[in-house]
Amino acid sequence: MPKETVTTDKAPAAIGPYSQGVKFGNMLFTSGQIPLDPATGKLVEGDITTQARQVLSNLSALLEASGSSIENVIKTTCFLTNLDDFQAFNEIYAEYFGEGQPARSTIQVSRLPAGAIVEIECVAELR
Repeated sequence: MPKETVTTDKAPAAIGPYSQGVKFGNMLFTSGQIPLDPATGKLVEGDITTQARQVLSNLSALLEASGSSIENVIKTTCFLTNLDDFQAFNEIYAEYFGEGQPARSTIQVSRLPAGAIVEIECVAELR
């Protein structure tokens, strides 16, 4: 079964040697999305709520480009530079995932690319 690269201009272009996402069978594996504006490639400035919304918007665009959607996400891995932002992050996360919340890990990291304060990657089913 061959793997297939997923790209879209509705999510930020990769800023390194990686794909935005990869389809394999009926699964999609995304690279981590950070709060870059897809039109400018620049970091969206702001607090955790502003940056989390941009990340989830980018992730949603990538899911849609692959033929999936946020409702089909099975697992996310979330990276925050400050776990004090956890509650505010959860509020934005819940807006996007609603009742169909996927499994999730949240990890505090010392730094993220481009000075971001949040990054999310996911695994989703293709339907």
